[in-house]
Amino acid sequence: MNSVIELYDTTLRDGSQGESVAFSIKDKMLIISELDQLGIHFIEGGYPGSNPKDVDFFQRVKSMRLQNAQVVPFGSTHHPRLKPNEDPNLMALLKTGMQTVTIFGKTWELHARDVLRIGPEENLDLIESSIGFLVEHGCDVIYDAEHFFDGYYDNSKYAMETLKAAVRAKAKCLVLCDTNGGRLPLEIQEAIRAVKSEINLSLGIHAHNDSGVAVANSVLSVQAGATHVQGTFNGYGERCGNANLSAIIPNLKLKLGVDCIKDEQLQRLTNASRLISELANLPHDERQAYVGRSAFAHKGGLHTDAIRKNRLTYEHIAPEAVGNEQRILVSEQAGRGTLIKKIEREYSGYDKDSPEIVSLFNKLKEAENEGYQYEAAEGSFELLTHKIFNEHLSFFDLLGFRVIVEKSQNDSIHTEATIKLVDREGNIVHTAADGDGPVNALDNALRKALEQFYPVLKEIHLVDYKVRVLDTKAGTGAKVRVLLEASDGKDKWGTVGVSENIIQASWDALTDSMEYKLYKDQKLVGTDLPDPTVKSTSR
Repeated sequence: MNSVIELYDTTLRDGSQGESVAFSIKDKMLIISELDQLGIHFIEGGYPGSNPKDVDFFQRVKSMRLQNAQVVPFGSTHHPRLKPNEDPNLMALLKTGMQTVTIFGKTWELHARDVLRIGPEENLDLIESSIGFLVEHGCDVIYDAEHFFDGYYDNSKYAMETLKAAVRAKAKCLVLCDTNGGRLPLEIQEAIRAVKSEINLSLGIHAHNDSGVAVANSVLSVQAGATHVQGTFNGYGERCGNANLSAIIPNLKLKLGVDCIKDEQLQRLTNASRLISELANLPHDERQAYVGRSAFAHKGGLHTDAIRKNRLTYEHIAPEAVGNEQRILVSEQAGRGTLIKKIEREYSGYDKDSPEIVSLFNKLKEAENEGYQYEAAEGSFELLTHKIFNEHLSFFDLLGFRVIVEKSQNDSIHTEATIKLVDREGNIVHTAADGDGPVNALDNALRKALEQFYPVLKEIHLVDYKVRVLDTKAGTGAKVRVLLEASDGKDKWGTVGVSENIIQASWDALTDSMEYKLYKDQKLVGTDLPDPTVKSTSR
């Protein structure tokens, strides 16, 4: 196994072929900047021969000052009926002005015959003449052997001949592609070893995830001798996606000891993964290995108690190594040891028998018996904890609210909420606001009432709103749980409300969200924390 591995990201090209994935030119520039800082060696920017937007992109990318990465255009071998210098695809690659280019060619006889409608010898000529043309014009060529593994197991001799054609044309690297994603790890390993026994050139791997083993195939390829690994962040890609670099990179560095990027660069991994999710306008997969929010989240009482004593008991790496963090989830499975671990950053020095810990434990059990869940509502959990451990002063108190939904003869619906509340100084506010439904009207009225006293609440916007029916047998009278996620542009937090009345449950989640923002900002400027030796006066 080699100690030097090239990382090649194809999120902007192959990843964007995934369903619901699209990037603007501005998005691409932001992603390139982030991946460059992460230490990625090659970033495949697009397919200029097929997409006019990519032509513009490659002109703009020339102005970027990159420290680690080369931006690479992607294309194919020339059209069978054209010479290389007549082929618009190859000419588009040259016009980008990039030093390194990547082209793919057919390795599987089936594709040469049924897709290109040419014979096997003519396909070999296409590969050699296309790469040779680019090399003659000063390019370093990475050759993607499309469907290599399927071609190899169909006709190994011919698959090898396609690679040798690329070698004769002076390609810099041969990337063996599991394009259909159907090959299993030992098949990949066997084929790579066979290629290495006949060809003395840098080999790469490009795996798809149709069998769910793209990351395993990529890592095993490195162990078998590959020195170049392609993939996408978050596994984006057509069908079931590509090999996920978010998992491959830490596997190589932390498990195999391959210094593909620096330690401080690895600490940017989670941030890079989340940025790409955000720019793709897709929810981040929180169960992803290494970079998901749940990757180092612990819920079971026995697990969290063990983690508190030694984190190696249930964590295979230190989450900080990849820029992630340990999270302790509070649930009906949690014991008092879990709570101590969860809150120790703010409330240290307590043990399982401390009155505050016992009180918090009992309140959580009681709340969850009513249907509350705090795994996704850490804002509500922090407020509850603060009320028990501190003499909590509410920023505002509700005196009452009313919601009216009126439907007219012309089918239009008008919703209005009226709120009466009092702030910390005793000021009473009575406001009304319209909205698109009762919850939106309540939100608007609450903001209208509070923003005059707390302008920072203008920073809050709703990220997600979920309603879960807790007892389907009760029909429309069932208790519901409302989970609300909000953000102020810097942080995100979740809050929860439970009631048989969906408006009441929503109100509880909304007010917790506003209260948490104010509590969070107050804490940042230095709220005193209690001495654990002094008994709390609040329960």
